[in-house]
Amino acid sequence: MYRKMDKKAKKRLDVINKKLTTLRPRLAGSRQQADDPDELRQLEEEVAKLEAEVKQLKESK
Repeated sequence: MYRKMDKKAKKRLDVINKKLTTLRPRLAGSRQQADDPDELRQLEEEVAKLEAEVKQLKESK
């Protein structure tokens, strides 16, 4: 999977995956507690944006 990617793309993918591992539990907690709807929307948008970037990086290899 990573073989044909350049170093910059690999590094970006690693950074995104690390961010997603912290954002997903926060998103789940925010959905359960639902105190701040703006925070929930912001987390959902950020996760979607990062997942789209991961998809783009994987397709461009």
